[in-house]
Amino acid sequence: MPKSSISLYSLMLQFFQKSEPIQKFKSGSVLFQEKDSVEFVYLLLKGKIALGRVHLRGKDFILKILDDQEVIVEYQLFKANPHYQFYAKTLTDCELLLIKKEQFEEFILTDPEAMNELVTWLSTGYLKAQMKCQDLIMNGKKGGLYSILIRLCNSYGVKTEDGILIDLPLTHQELANLTYGTREVIQRALKDLREKDIILYENQKFTVKNLSFLKEEVDCQNCSFEICGLN
Repeated sequence: MPKSSISLYSLMLQFFQKSEPIQKFKSGSVLFQEKDSVEFVYLLLKGKIALGRVHLRGKDFILKILDDQEVIVEYQLFKANPHYQFYAKTLTDCELLLIKKEQFEEFILTDPEAMNELVTWLSTGYLKAQMKCQDLIMNGKKGGLYSILIRLCNSYGVKTEDGILIDLPLTHQELANLTYGTREVIQRALKDLREKDIILYENQKFTVKNLSFLKEEVDCQNCSFEICGLN
């Protein structure tokens, strides 16, 4: 999804890249764990990062997948001694700027434009979360899967002769983690979609052949890509 030329990310990059070195992380690196004390805010320059939680029983839930030009602020702002709410793990090799929490908060408080963009960014994130909750509550696990496939098309879709290729390798287990369901339930739903010729699955990549079917099933509101994505 194209990024706005004026955004929280671009303002932070312009301000901090002069003083903070680019740091590289290998795929599979853990940036922070849930309940760790907050030390940094992250600017994702390049690569993909998953944010999620591990349930008490060991079930892994992926809440977001972030891709190039993203800000990672996963704590309560301006609170004394905050903790991260989720874990962050790199899915690919990544390049990031690590900004001290105190420096970030001072930047926001002293730059009116940055404060305005932070409010816009937070409100967009709130709407994304509300829409995801709505999809799960109103449509159940199967509808949640359909919703995630639509969001994947918006975030990673490439038009092909067969339909929309989701250009992000995903196993059935990873898709289950994104939809908060079990692999068995997701496999049955995916089998049904393949039999109806709605999707293809080859080389760990999905192609959605009939996006309209998925949208009709979940009463899609055709939100902008900014709202209907995985980030």
